[in-house]
Amino acid sequence: MNNIGVIGAGAFGTAMAYVFANDGNHVTLWGRDQTKMDAMAQSGVNADYLPDLPLPNGLLPTSDFTRLSDMDAILMVVPAQQLRGLLTQTNFDKITCPIIFCAKGIETDSGKLQTEIGAERLPNHQLAVITGPGFAGEIASGKPTALTIAADDPTLGERLQEMLSTPSLRLYLSNDMRGAQLGGALKNVLAIACGIVAGSGLGQSAQAALMTRGFAETSRLGLAMGAKIETLSGLSGFGDLVLTCTSKQSRNFSFGYTLGQTGAFSTGKTYEGVATAKACLKLAEQFNVEMPIAQTVADILDGQMDVPSALTSLMSRPLKAEN
Repeated sequence: MNNIGVIGAGAFGTAMAYVFANDGNHVTLWGRDQTKMDAMAQSGVNADYLPDLPLPNGLLPTSDFTRLSDMDAILMVVPAQQLRGLLTQTNFDKITCPIIFCAKGIETDSGKLQTEIGAERLPNHQLAVITGPGFAGEIASGKPTALTIAADDPTLGERLQEMLSTPSLRLYLSNDMRGAQLGGALKNVLAIACGIVAGSGLGQSAQAALMTRGFAETSRLGLAMGAKIETLSGLSGFGDLVLTCTSKQSRNFSFGYTLGQTGAFSTGKTYEGVATAKACLKLAEQFNVEMPIAQTVADILDGQMDVPSALTSLMSRPLKAEN
């Protein structure tokens, strides 16, 4: 039995806590809102995200950060744009175990990946990444899921792979943390684009074309930034892209779908693809990579282009060789 901490009691964080607890581990699920965490502990359910699944034995909800001081591993599952603030405001001095970043996003202001922010704020900690195609409800209910676990240190990666894999959650090892994070982040932008196409009623052929060209964009940027094509083509890249761009269970796809149907959107909820669209354009400029789909999504979200004009612009791009 391992002691596993999960920072972030949203849908995915809670789902990961479920799967580890159901495998016989002691899991501490931390959230900053004491009222919500106390209610979760008392009711035995996360009413906001997984209301139909009772908390398994061995899962402790808490808002007391000191409970995380004796863990074998901690998963960091907070929105990408909130990570720096959390790491700055919270005392990690008594936490010595590896930190595994699970959020899929790029910091808008800096263009930094999650592990890059982690290395700045936690220079003495071992860092890793878990990412890939998995919906929270399916993970929590024990449906088969395969994700990527990436670490620069192969010994650390193997140890975490062994510790965190379960009968229903299979973790496949990579030493390409950059590629794993880029695939997971950029697919959210493409999911918004695919949702717009689907919501506009353009058909599955157009959606497939957009996914394919979007993957080409992701690969160009990833390779320019030092990622491996094997990573981008694997679970954390293409696999996550397929899942997120084809299902209304995806928050980003559903966001785009509503935008395609109505031409309007609300940012009252967290959609990582909204912030990541701006961040990836900064990276595209920095690394001299053309990303027309990401540019179009960003233009729509900024109000510089309406949906019909954006779709016309994408479909009328100059014909050239496919590469």
